[in-house]
Amino acid sequence: MQWYRLHPSATGGTLGFIPGFLDENDPRPAAEQFNRNYVAGWRPMQGFTLAPDNTLRYPNDPPLLPLAETRLREETIRLYQYGWVVVIQPDGKFEACRMD
Repeated sequence: MQWYRLHPSATGGTLGFIPGFLDENDPRPAAEQFNRNYVAGWRPMQGFTLAPDNTLRYPNDPPLLPLAETRLREETIRLYQYGWVVVIQPDGKFEACRMD
């Protein structure tokens, strides 16, 4: 899978182990793969919104900038500051989980 840098501060180290939790040959969606392969599982947190400029927002917190992005079939996976990972479905619905 190819990850694309979306912010100048993003490096290979920014991604950490996250790319290793996804396998293009695994037919399961990204959240299921994260849940299986990440030691803490996929535990989405409610209350986030995604702005049209792709910033991730949570009430009373500063907006988070996207650092990197990849696609797994029809899903878009974005990595944000502070280890937040967002899985976006083709219809725009998404889940956000902290993976640190």
